[in-house]
Amino acid sequence: MEIVLRPLIVVGGCVVLTLLIGWATDLLLRKADARHNETPLWELLRRGRIPYQLVLSAALLRGSYEQARLLPDHRVAVGRTLTLVLIGSAAWLVVRIAAAIVETSYSRYARVHRDPARVRRVRTQVSLIMRVVAAVVGVMAVAAMLLTFPAMRAAGASLLASAGILGIVAGVAAQSTLANLFAGLQIAFGDMVRLGDVVVVDGEWGTVEEITLTFLTVRTWDERRITMPVSYFTSKPFENWSRGTPQMTGVVYWHVDHSAPLEAMREKLRDIVRECPAWDGRSAGLTVTDATPNTIEVRALVTAKDSDDVWTVRVTVREQMIRWLCAEHPYALPRVNTADAVPPPGGIPAQDGPATRRAHEPPRTARG
Repeated sequence: MEIVLRPLIVVGGCVVLTLLIGWATDLLLRKADARHNETPLWELLRRGRIPYQLVLSAALLRGSYEQARLLPDHRVAVGRTLTLVLIGSAAWLVVRIAAAIVETSYSRYARVHRDPARVRRVRTQVSLIMRVVAAVVGVMAVAAMLLTFPAMRAAGASLLASAGILGIVAGVAAQSTLANLFAGLQIAFGDMVRLGDVVVVDGEWGTVEEITLTFLTVRTWDERRITMPVSYFTSKPFENWSRGTPQMTGVVYWHVDHSAPLEAMREKLRDIVRECPAWDGRSAGLTVTDATPNTIEVRALVTAKDSDDVWTVRVTVREQMIRWLCAEHPYALPRVNTADAVPPPGGIPAQDGPATRRAHEPPRTARG
């Protein structure tokens, strides 16, 4: 009877005690969260209740397993398994606690500072710091697990003796990985690019969606994902439209006839941007920037608060201006001359023949 009751009492008691302690801790965290709802710390700490209960259960079972006298022939293997579970769950709990503290600090910073650029910079740094912490804790947990095996402890001395040579070999073999690792840290603390920044990379326009220690993901306007090594952003030039202030100036070009009503186009441009919600009201102007034998190049400059709005303003101005020219001033559209030039003001010289007079006839035009 004792053979059956003793394991049930020991194991069952450990499980029940674990559940009671976990329930009491969760109750205290809920009360703290209700009392201090200005900070998300207590709610974030509740996410670690599963590794917390695993730590409690593994610790209690590891300490009382010998008294249970369960599977005495496999006592060493069971004890080592419980130790491994304890180490892994403890590492998991440490990562959850660190994440809760870091996320709380970030949320407080985001509430105090209203500058989106600074908030994105801190968000990028927090994300990479958490990845570094998780990697360090994971490596330490794996090392601690390996050291529980006597064979690994015996091999430790020889491994340490050759650590210098192994370090050189590993550095040469993994130089690209190490370069990306240091580039990721440089991006995080050098404020080169942040999560949510609008960038142009290799002619592709998109938003930075994810930054890790080794790669960076850009979500393009057509919802594609471009994954690039972070070392690219430390070794090659790229456009960051969100650095500094997000305000931007957009450019719209038209090719129109020389007789286009420029003043009327300027008035129409002002009317278009006034009715466009994406225009920020800072500036809107129209100038002639080039001329060819057949057309002139007209450029409009419009402003907006960010890259998304400046795109909306540009396409709106381009479409409505062309529609207005077609309806009100069709003669201003580009045309192709099919006749020779108009005669000079002094008339046709007397010595010119019929061919010359035909050359000075008024031009006949055809809309292109």
